Amino acid sequence: MRILLVEDEPGISGFIKDGLEEEGFAVDIAGNGRTGLEMAIDNISEYDIYLLDWMLPGVSGVEICRSIRKENKEVPIIFLTAKDTVDDTVFGLDAGANDYLKKPFAFEELLARIRVLLRNKTGALHIFEAGAMRLDLDAHQVTNNGHPIDLTQKEFALLEYLLRNKGKVCRRTRIIEKIWDIHFDKDTSVIDVFINGLRKKLDQPGKESFVQTIRGVGYRVNDDV
Repeated sequence: MRILLVEDEPGISGFIKDGLEEEGFAVDIAGNGRTGLEMAIDNISEYDIYLLDWMLPGVSGVEICRSIRKENKEVPIIFLTAKDTVDDTVFGLDAGANDYLKKPFAFEELLARIRVLLRNKTGALHIFEAGAMRLDLDAHQVTNNGHPIDLTQKEFALLEYLLRNKGKVCRRTRIIEKIWDIHFDKDTSVIDVFINGLRKKLDQPGKESFVQTIRGVGYRVNDDV
């Protein structure tokens, strides 16, 4: 899952980015409104959720929100702001936001709201299965034939992406965009390391690999293992 965070206070943006990356999200940051607007619109189909500060230099979060809504009616948007009156909340929601979180806030609350919005976006789907493999988003657990599998955060995020796209070929460039920071966009070799790690933990002796390599393109989940 890839998130765009538009926040002009480096301390806040760094704290949120670190926390979300520990939870397996890929996070891009824009430090002002104009950059945030450009990143949002230029990559409108790439982000799974937007976190917008309200008061930003250059372009306000409200303007960014309205611009996003003109291009995409469904993508979740959360305002993160010190504005705390009822009128402010109503104004922000009427501008197109799905949720409104007042500063200061607990990271756990932000994470819970993100999960709710993403769950709603995907039709409340929170369990993914392929063969004997089962991934439960709410429990943050993966099992194989009922046995728990210990995955790192990135391995979990990678497996989730592959399972969400079961039956499709997941291209290497798309995996990088969704799972890793944008700085890796020119080097996809990091994927190989994590795919190999998943195979070591998920594959059964004597059986075909759970993750198939589509040579020159990417990877696809094998649902028959």
